[in-house]
Amino acid sequence: MSLPAVAQTTPVPAAPTPGTAMPASSDMGMKMADTATVKLKFMTVKPADVMSSKLVGTTVYNNKKETVGEVEDLVIENGKTLTGVVVSVGGFLGLGESYVVLDPSSLAINNKDGKWMVHADTDKDTLKNAPKFEYSKKKM
Repeated sequence: MSLPAVAQTTPVPAAPTPGTAMPASSDMGMKMADTATVKLKFMTVKPADVMSSKLVGTTVYNNKKETVGEVEDLVIENGKTLTGVVVSVGGFLGLGESYVVLDPSSLAINNKDGKWMVHADTDKDTLKNAPKFEYSKKKM
């Protein structure tokens, strides 16, 4: 199971018939602009939807059920598509940690007994040696 898209501003169109392409739409997702140009629409959150606030701060486990990191943030490309999950690795109490960005399709999420978990097929050394992402949690 891959991570869901986050905070859409327009309804998702019905799925196309198998074998047909989804029509291109310029009004899907949030726009990257300094003014809004689309009339305000309201959305209904479905029971299967996951809020980003439930994922940020969630522990990342490997397949051996070892803690390998924590979800710090989500990367949303051009306001439309979830393209990365920022994970903190290493360190203790925020000291010495580094950050990596993981492809959402390589992760699985689940909610067991009211606790959200993220799972990755990896180990601590792989994440420790992965390309680092320069990340500051401070809001600009």
